[in-house]
Amino acid sequence: MHRLGYIKWVGYIKLGLGQVLDTIEGPRFPEDAADRARMQAFTENSRDRPLPPWHRGRDITVAAIQEERWRPGMSRIYLLHKPYHVLCQFTDDQGRSTLADYLQVPDVYPAGRLDYDSEGLLLLTDDGALIHHISDPRHKLPKQYWVQVEGTPDDAALEALRQGVTLKDGPTRPTRVRRLTRPEPAPRVPPVRYRESIPTTWLEIELREGRNRQVRRMTAHVGHPTLRLIRAAIGPWRLGDLQPGGWRSETVNTPRKRSPRQDRNPRSKPRRTR
Repeated sequence: MHRLGYIKWVGYIKLGLGQVLDTIEGPRFPEDAADRARMQAFTENSRDRPLPPWHRGRDITVAAIQEERWRPGMSRIYLLHKPYHVLCQFTDDQGRSTLADYLQVPDVYPAGRLDYDSEGLLLLTDDGALIHHISDPRHKLPKQYWVQVEGTPDDAALEALRQGVTLKDGPTRPTRVRRLTRPEPAPRVPPVRYRESIPTTWLEIELREGRNRQVRRMTAHVGHPTLRLIRAAIGPWRLGDLQPGGWRSETVNTPRKRSPRQDRNPRSKPRRTR
């Protein structure tokens, strides 16, 4: 091949690879009217959803786009509303209800756990790196819970939860806690025990750590045992209007390892060779 033709051929490959990597990693800065229009369409229905954690450094908010056409560099994630008394696995030798009763998608695995007697959002995917990113405590993805507790916690009890309480395995980190102002979740099947003489209260609690049965132990520590627990969100993924047993799928940009050169200059783009 002629040397000049070879240089052009290599340049075109580098340019094409750069465009592919930009697509995988997500949009950077709109450069012209067409780019701005594509960005507008991409974010049209996701104004208030935070960017996935691996998109740090961007000043835009982008939600996972539902039903997006599959392409290399994207991962499919399934959001399931796990019902009460369902194991967070696909098989059980004791005949208990499992995830297989609600999600018939092959080769997917839960990203994290949700207790047998808890309800709410569970994320599943076939992407091992994404599972690790979601479930690894080092990434500190916030997890939001709606918690029905016994009695009516006063301001001192709520402040103790916010500041952190000392459990048998050590003190908890500061937590976001507030009384739930939105309409109460639909009744559970079977229903929570009802005692006319003892009222109940719904709280919204957001954690960035994941100890075993942590929310239940925290509320019991301040004198208000948990009667019902629903996980409402994990990072940017929210339960939304999913009903118990329902699920939906989304595609997300998967985190990819950056080269040292990209880390030094994250805005650098491939150079076009002449």
